[in-house]
Amino acid sequence: MSARPARLAVGVVSAGRVGAVVGAALAAAGHHVVATSGVSRDSVKRAAALLPGVPLRAPDEVVAGADLTLLAVPDDVLPGLVRGLAAAGSFRPGQIVAHTSGAHGVSVLAPAAEHGVLPLALHPVMTFTGRSEDVARLAACSVGVTATPDDEAAWSVGEALVVEMGAEPVRVPEEVRPLYHAALAHGANHLVTLVRDCVQTMERAGIGPAERLVAPLLSAALDNALRHGDRALTGPVARGDVETVRAHLRVLAADDPDLAEVYRVLAGRTARRAAEAGLLSEFAAHEVLTTLQEKP
Repeated sequence: MSARPARLAVGVVSAGRVGAVVGAALAAAGHHVVATSGVSRDSVKRAAALLPGVPLRAPDEVVAGADLTLLAVPDDVLPGLVRGLAAAGSFRPGQIVAHTSGAHGVSVLAPAAEHGVLPLALHPVMTFTGRSEDVARLAACSVGVTATPDDEAAWSVGEALVVEMGAEPVRVPEEVRPLYHAALAHGANHLVTLVRDCVQTMERAGIGPAERLVAPLLSAALDNALRHGDRALTGPVARGDVETVRAHLRVLAADDPDLAEVYRVLAGRTARRAAEAGLLSEFAAHEVLTTLQEKP
């Protein structure tokens, strides 16, 4: 099998935020998107915007007409979809069947593989809105590629598809996919929660516009963390300022008790990281951790 995919007829199931964007990127790479699926109003509008002229079909019809089938559905939906399409005889030997789930590897495609398809997992490490600018974002991100462990040709096909879309392929072995995905979800999803907690607490304090106020600080913190690792830690925990930490816990407990508990847990992890990085003495770290166990 050639490592470089030929021009392929692509079927996209379905035209969600990821599927429509990856489909558009494959079309820009010279492949032909022949059909997509989507029933919600948003999916139909997204397909019209990102995959203009591509007909909407039922999932089994999308698969039947494709050389490359892209299954871009939620993690929990994917196993049942694959089983259903396999039971319906939708797959055929020689097809490439790829899904975009971060949580799954290629084992979830076993029912399709029994029909002779080449199974791939292609997970873009990016958060998408489903708009046209996401195609450019895809070209700047990495894609986690998983193929059958001993099938080097399959790995090469997956990597070639990613490169054609302008992204960077990264091999993710089947057995570490769950941990890989947990790490990404923890970083990206909880970052949004952390930022929104910060903004809303500022707003309750009557300080605004909160987003404009915190944007430079949070952007710099993220950049420093990626550039310098734990050495980028700053603030009262990393300095061992226990009275400030105690005051934070007191006011947060009065304003939002749940957030106070989140602060307590994250501050503990911050103290341990600061100590391991040599930013905080063993004594100071012990003082901070002891303070964090106090109840206001």
